[in-house]
Amino acid sequence: MFDAHVHIFDPRFPLAENDGYLPGPFTIADYRKRMSRFDIRGGAVVSGSFQGTDQSYLKAALSELGEGWVGVTALDLEATDEEIVDLDRAGVRALRFNVKRAAADITAMTLQALRAHDLVGWHVEVYIDGKMLTSLQPVISKLPAFSIDHLGMSDEGLPYLLDLVDRGARVKATGFGRVSMNVANTLRRIHAVNPEALMFGTDLPGTRAGRPFRDSDVDLICDVVGTDMFAVLEDNARRFYRLPLHRQAAPTAPFHKPEHPTLPIRRDDLPKPSDDTIPFPAIER
Repeated sequence: MFDAHVHIFDPRFPLAENDGYLPGPFTIADYRKRMSRFDIRGGAVVSGSFQGTDQSYLKAALSELGEGWVGVTALDLEATDEEIVDLDRAGVRALRFNVKRAAADITAMTLQALRAHDLVGWHVEVYIDGKMLTSLQPVISKLPAFSIDHLGMSDEGLPYLLDLVDRGARVKATGFGRVSMNVANTLRRIHAVNPEALMFGTDLPGTRAGRPFRDSDVDLICDVVGTDMFAVLEDNARRFYRLPLHRQAAPTAPFHKPEHPTLPIRRDDLPKPSDDTIPFPAIER
């Protein structure tokens, strides 16, 4: 599985209050403990509003997490080309437009996003309430590649979100505890428009959400998308972040790590028919 949306709050690095709220620590060790039941083989660490444009925590997190992990960051508008290239070398692959939680100069951010895409191929990830999506039309139409966080947050923007999906936008299947919509129906409609659009993520630790990620959220996704579950749980995001795919050895392998995994049986080890097996007589028609 690829977790396309997780936040890391490491007490070694500074945080700033947002609307009077400051999250508690949520370290890489905390994340690994919480997700120990799952076979997580990569993901995206996303900068939150509390982290501003600080890149030190993100570089440290990506270094510790290692291969298969990428970063999504908020960047100082004065950042140079050299800083962008340096972050790309560290594993950053996208800019985040936090329109819901932070004041933003959308025009300047768009120009920066176009520059980052030209330099290193970064896309943009937009955190916004769906009912505001139409107001971003002038911006979104200029972005070469982008995704929308948390299913677009509300039903009000779903028709416009589906239109964006039809034109190539990706959507994070995350934050089910912070949205105001029928999650299953929204997943189904997005997936019907473009099976490559949905990307699973936990949104851990679920700061300020109505509820954090539950293991059953994975079951819900699998129930909705059926045989496309591997694409939604891993491959779609890997392609979007320009990472190599992990080929599945067995399409029916469980996502939860079993206590006693079943070993495959080789063809040569299958039981042989006994010599006294009596064939069925031919049936005359």
